[in-house]
Amino acid sequence: MSIDTDRIEGLVRELLLALGENPDREGLEQTPRRVAASLEFLTSGYRQDVQKLVNKACFHQETNSMVIERDIELYSLCEHHMLPFYGRCHIGYIPKGRVFGISKLARLVDMFARRLQLQERLTEQIAYAVKDAIDAEGVGVMIEAHHLCMMMRGVEKQNSMLVTSALLGSFRENASTRLEFLTLVSKPRLS
Repeated sequence: MSIDTDRIEGLVRELLLALGENPDREGLEQTPRRVAASLEFLTSGYRQDVQKLVNKACFHQETNSMVIERDIELYSLCEHHMLPFYGRCHIGYIPKGRVFGISKLARLVDMFARRLQLQERLTEQIAYAVKDAIDAEGVGVMIEAHHLCMMMRGVEKQNSMLVTSALLGSFRENASTRLEFLTLVSKPRLS
């Protein structure tokens, strides 16, 4: 599914007029095209598929030890105001004979983040995609993010951060597994 960039350009031009701006002035004359291109990229996750993204990047590995990739940068747009939110995602899983290629977890985060989102939904989508792709014994996902809709408008709280988590399988059922995950993703980063 492709987006209708011509229509978006026209709508952005109308928006500029409705704001009292002149869309033909020097600084704005290319803005409708730029906004359409930006939105095409920022919503590209709608046009991706988990199976194709993971492709052949799941490998057989006989291990049932926890695997964690943390501090994955994410950028998304909140569906309520279409303003950005940004932060870090931490993913842990316990494999049952299959592991991900190292870049695939970050690519999964990007795929789901490049949609109009709620952070709560984003967290769960990532967790279920990881679990389903390799039939993991358990999955934990934590996202910490700053929302510009909270910072630039509304309550204007500059230091607020929303933290969400999704725990599936052994991460939900086993307290020690859950604690191990939360402890490891909370450790200070190495320099």
